[in-house]
Amino acid sequence: MFPPITHVSGTIASEIEIRFTDGGLAVCRFRLTEVPRQWDAATQKWRDGTPIPYVCTAWDDIARNATESLVSGTAVLVRGRITEIKDNAIRLSVDDLGVSLREHIAYTDAGLPGPGAAAPVTPPPAPQPTEQAASEPATRRPGNPPGWWDERRSSGWSAPGASTAADASPLRVGS
Repeated sequence: MFPPITHVSGTIASEIEIRFTDGGLAVCRFRLTEVPRQWDAATQKWRDGTPIPYVCTAWDDIARNATESLVSGTAVLVRGRITEIKDNAIRLSVDDLGVSLREHIAYTDAGLPGPGAAAPVTPPPAPQPTEQAASEPATRRPGNPPGWWDERRSSGWSAPGASTAADASPLRVGS
């Protein structure tokens, strides 16, 4: 019988070590810490539970890609099989691995800009302060959308030169 599949959401707690078998197969190993969160009804707040340590092993393409993409401190989602519990850590054989988007933005190969994006660009003129802009904070806090987001949202999300009949009406949120 196959070992059960488990899903873990945690933070990489070590550098990713990669080695190669005699046959050239890549294998990587890294430590992962999952901190379960629990709702405390008395204080009406979330609190961190006891950290759960994992030692993860990935093979072949996952091992190569993890070594190139991840560093200590990266929040990840792991799907794998528990192989043993040893030295107060759960050993996990990784079947799939991805970056968590809870706190960060990730870019894929397909989503990266092309080589033309590196060409010099003339900066847009500096925006003139308005009465409303003066009341807004000068720096963007994590979790708030960037300025271009609000501009595109208020313009109905239509791209220049790609207007269709559906683009004629502005985006309606909550209606």
